[in-house]
Amino acid sequence: MDRRGFVTSGMAASLAGMTGAGGALGALLDKTPGWGPGKTDVNGVVRLNSNENPLGISPAAREALIGAIGESNRYGGRRQELMEELARYLNVKTENITLGFGSTEILQVATQAFQGPNTPLIAAAPTFEDVMDYQDTMPFEVTTIPLTADLQHDVGRMREAASKRPSLVYFCNPNNPTGTITSSADIDAWIAEAPETTTFLMDEAYLEYVTDDSFWPALKWIEQKPNVIVIRTFSKIFAMAGLRLGYAVSHPSTAARLNEHTIQNSPNVLAGAAGIASLKDTGIVARSIAVNEESKAIIHQTLDELGLDYLPTNANFLMHKINGDLATYRNRMAETGLLVGRDFPPMLDHNRLSFGMPDEMDRWAATIKDFRRKGWI
Repeated sequence: MDRRGFVTSGMAASLAGMTGAGGALGALLDKTPGWGPGKTDVNGVVRLNSNENPLGISPAAREALIGAIGESNRYGGRRQELMEELARYLNVKTENITLGFGSTEILQVATQAFQGPNTPLIAAAPTFEDVMDYQDTMPFEVTTIPLTADLQHDVGRMREAASKRPSLVYFCNPNNPTGTITSSADIDAWIAEAPETTTFLMDEAYLEYVTDDSFWPALKWIEQKPNVIVIRTFSKIFAMAGLRLGYAVSHPSTAARLNEHTIQNSPNVLAGAAGIASLKDTGIVARSIAVNEESKAIIHQTLDELGLDYLPTNANFLMHKINGDLATYRNRMAETGLLVGRDFPPMLDHNRLSFGMPDEMDRWAATIKDFRRKGWI
């Protein structure tokens, strides 16, 4: 064998050993902090400030990731295969789908495609703030309308604000950071009567966690209403936040317009492989929901015991009342190795707590009970 043959065959054998199901890379990842379930880092700090799925990616996605490393030198990212698998999963056509670098890119793409100087963005306050931040680089107006007393989007006031001219309306439902639901019947009544110049961005990042019967997906509108864009993500229920994969589902004409603003070789090969495997794993959704419910029960029991009010949640996080200064509470939690949520004005007497694994929530529960004994909350 000549030198070139020796080198290439050696590299191929090495890569095969690294990426095989029992290969060295798989063994290495098994020992890598953060690869398995949980939100605790190598220093013992627990990330309860980010709405990540603590269960981690499915075993099928893990194996797909390892197997796809050998394709990392190639373009493509399995885009078409992913779109076909996603279309089957959602019971739509590939022509309805727009892929993006997480749902945040999809939201930016939709804003760029439909926003303008004479088309204001109308959104709730508080809600997921990234959409409003796009005004920093684009000349458009943002109108924010406070949530109602029961923490729903104020559909009536939003509808009134959109009635004066073409508008882009953003619904995060379930809402982040409150975890609350806005009645789908109220939203549907507006969509049914709205002109096509009112474009609806329906952010359903947390829909798999919903237990409130007043919510149902907005997907039913996409064929008859080109002005409805349903936005979802692999970050939450499929635990792929770090891989960045999101998508929109809309009327084919709307999807074509959105696709003009996207990168057409997205996703990368690893995200594509993991996404396909996740969609085929029929148990990952149920497992994620089960862990979420178990952690939520620990939090509810703890807050009830302490007499601290909390909002009903339909997501993988919860907003709860605190006594005292929020920044002080957050800093004290950080000193114990627990990172909890940032400020969400105007709700500065509440903290957003993202769910970890049950043992991590037990650690949080013990800590906050200790705070009570010290008279801090």
